[in-house]
Amino acid sequence: MKNVLLLKAGEAAVSVRLSVGDYEQWFLRTMGLEGHRFDILPVHREAPLPRDARAYDAVMMTGSPLSVTKLEPWMERAADFMLSAAEAGTPVLGVCFGHQLLAHAYGGQVARNPRGRETGTVQVRLTEEGRKDPLFDGVPELFATQATHEDIVTRMPEGARVLAGNDNTATQALAFRPNVRGVQFHPEAGPDALRAVIDARREGLEKEALARGRAPGEEVPRLLAGLAPTPFGRRILMNFLERFT
Repeated sequence: MKNVLLLKAGEAAVSVRLSVGDYEQWFLRTMGLEGHRFDILPVHREAPLPRDARAYDAVMMTGSPLSVTKLEPWMERAADFMLSAAEAGTPVLGVCFGHQLLAHAYGGQVARNPRGRETGTVQVRLTEEGRKDPLFDGVPELFATQATHEDIVTRMPEGARVLAGNDNTATQALAFRPNVRGVQFHPEAGPDALRAVIDARREGLEKEALARGRAPGEEVPRLLAGLAPTPFGRRILMNFLERFT
C-alpha cells in the first residue's frame, strides 16, 4: 500500500464539479484506489501542512485556477513543504499549477504564456532526456494529453531538465531533481473533464479567440471537436508511484 499526500491547490468551477468532480477526484478516478491510500489536503484553504512528509511514500500537487504569478502565503508554505519533502528523499510530482509552483520554488520563473492559453487535447513530444526518464516509461515519443493553462515556466531552475514540450509550451515536463518531477499538462484528466472545463469557460475562451482574430463562435466548437482519449495519462501517474517510490 502506497500512502500518497495529494495537495489540493484550488477548486474547479461549480459546473465542472457537478459534472465530473473536483481536481482531486480526477486523480483518484484515473489512478484507482487499489494499492494506494490518498490523503487530500486543501492547502488553498489554509489546511495545515504536516511537519514533514515521512508518513508518505509520495507527495503530489493538483492544478488550480489560481496563478503562481500572484503568489499568496499558502503557496509559499506549500512550496517550502514540497522542497523539504523532496530534500528528505520523498518523491514529489507537481501537475500544472503544481509544476509551476515547483519551478518557482527551485528558483525558476513563471509568467503568462505569450502564445496564449492552451486548452483541450494536445500533442506533446518527449525530448531525448524524456525518452530515457522513468516517468515516461512505456509512453511513445509523441502522445496526446489534456491541457488547460495560461501560465508557463519561462525560465527553468538551475539543474532542471526538459523532458517534454510542444509548440505552445517548451516546458511541458521537467525533472527538477532525481525524485522531483513536474508536468504542465493534465495526465489525470480525460476528455470528459476537459469538455466540462471548456463549457464552463465558454465565454472567456470565445473572447480570447476574438482578440486573436478568430471568427466569432468558432473557438469552442473547435476545441470540443478536438477532444480525444488520452490513454497514457494513467501510465505517467502510475510510473511516478511505481518507479519513484
